[in-house]
Amino acid sequence: MLRIGLTGGIGAGKSAVSATFEQCGAVIVDGDVIAREVVLPGAEGLASLVDAFGDDILLPDGSLNRPALAAKAFADDEARQRLNGIVHPLVGRRRAEIIASVPDDAVVVEDIPLLVESGMAPLFPLVVVVHADVEVRVRRLVEQRGMSEEDARARIAAQAGDEQRRAVADVWLDNSGSAGELAQRARDVWHGRILPFAHNLSAGEVARAAARLVPPDPSWPDQGRRIVARLKTACGHRALRVDHIGSTAVPGFLNFPAKDVIDIQVTVESLAVADELVEPLLAAGYPRIERITSDVVKASNAGARSTIGRYDHGDDPGLWHKRIHGSADPGRPTNVHIRVDGWPNQQFALLFVDWLADNPEVRADYLAVKREADRRAGGDAAAYVAAKEPWFLDAYRRAWEWADSTGWRPSPGA
Repeated sequence: MLRIGLTGGIGAGKSAVSATFEQCGAVIVDGDVIAREVVLPGAEGLASLVDAFGDDILLPDGSLNRPALAAKAFADDEARQRLNGIVHPLVGRRRAEIIASVPDDAVVVEDIPLLVESGMAPLFPLVVVVHADVEVRVRRLVEQRGMSEEDARARIAAQAGDEQRRAVADVWLDNSGSAGELAQRARDVWHGRILPFAHNLSAGEVARAAARLVPPDPSWPDQGRRIVARLKTACGHRALRVDHIGSTAVPGFLNFPAKDVIDIQVTVESLAVADELVEPLLAAGYPRIERITSDVVKASNAGARSTIGRYDHGDDPGLWHKRIHGSADPGRPTNVHIRVDGWPNQQFALLFVDWLADNPEVRADYLAVKREADRRAGGDAAAYVAAKEPWFLDAYRRAWEWADSTGWRPSPGA
């Protein structure tokens, strides 16, 4: 099952995207519909709202007077939090019941108006945000829903802002044009990204990344933060730390080409713990790559011995074992390296980022190596990795010499 989180500010057009996804075959779990269901007459939610806000939020027939509730609940932050504290748990419980009843191979789109505000974004392998400018949304709310302009602006102000939504958005759907244009954009996302993602996930396959270097993407750090949050949620207490590593994590590399792959390291206590993460990571969109069980032993023939006692690694190949997962999402190729705390491969992944960040000449040297490897490999990913290995053998020694000279220690875990 692939779960998609769909959200957007009030008046942005989220419901239109939800309808298009449903036409394409998605199972829609609509937060607004569920929110209305849990406050029907006789429901637990309605009784709790009356206790919190008074019986003047009821109509003569005993049903909820929504404008009356809104006037009270959106009056200030405390009242809004009181409303959310009542409704959100009930909606969550009902949502879980619905999802448990759908087929395992379904694509479930969860339409959640307050996905950002509730902190739920990391629960989803993919988050789609529908966007429209504030003035466009105000006009729609006034013209299409009959709100006063004051009420419309108050509703918008009470929700997350564009910057907060961008921080969680894997897909940003602009709805500044016509309804037809939005529907076409939604269909393109469905057929170009969501369906291939769902297929890969069902087959346990990793999406293939472009094998060549690409121009730098200034959004790599933001994408890394989003993936780290998702993986921390999926791994829970079993992850000692989760870090964005590799070239796309180095600030100095954001001006240089790199492979468009986000590398993440999940640090665990043992490989047995890593094996416990197979199912949680698959549900989060990251199947295991079974054929890879270790890193190249970069310490071999490098003579690397750090005076920082913990890092006197030796050449034991067993200390370079790991597990690796990859993203099934064709829109965001990702490698998830699971390594054991204190082992040389885990420590070197953290050191390498800091070493590159602190040494412009090393970055330039590594870039030249990457370009030559890219030229020689001709798009073959395995050949590209192999072509860089001679440089890494020496880099391992040099990086630890730098660590000794600077007293380097890993930064606190993410």
